[in-house]
Amino acid sequence: MVDLDVAYIPTPKHIVRQMLRLAQLRRGERLFDLGAGDGRIMIEAARKFGARATGIEIDPQRVARIRERLESTGVKAEIIQADFMKADLSSANVIAIYLSDSVNAKLAPKLWRELRSGARVISLDYGLPDWKPEKELLVKGAVPRRLLLYKVSKVTK
Repeated sequence: MVDLDVAYIPTPKHIVRQMLRLAQLRRGERLFDLGAGDGRIMIEAARKFGARATGIEIDPQRVARIRERLESTGVKAEIIQADFMKADLSSANVIAIYLSDSVNAKLAPKLWRELRSGARVISLDYGLPDWKPEKELLVKGAVPRRLLLYKVSKVTK
């Protein structure tokens, strides 16, 4: 059993689509889904947006399930079993996260170091401390959800 810092909660499909639209994900861009869960963000990014999608997931059971989903759907995407804190994210155009305040606090400096100017980070519900979102969207529903879009600019945070 892998010790996880974040509980797995599937993101509703309509929220996944809104995340990717808000990030302005374009065909051919590289997207990393950190803590890929069941792969729905990376699969949607590859299937509907034409992105080169990679999921990074530490839990071997989830990785196996994502591989099965990729096989059954025929979606071309990559899943890596790893700790995303140790992965090289420098090639990303877009990072998708649905983590927690405490994990985002640890992740923010890594993103700042590794991502190049112009890269975008789309986060569901939890902000990146000391980063100013370029856009924030409240999605109404039974449980309101908050989407935060950050754009890396090495001039300012």
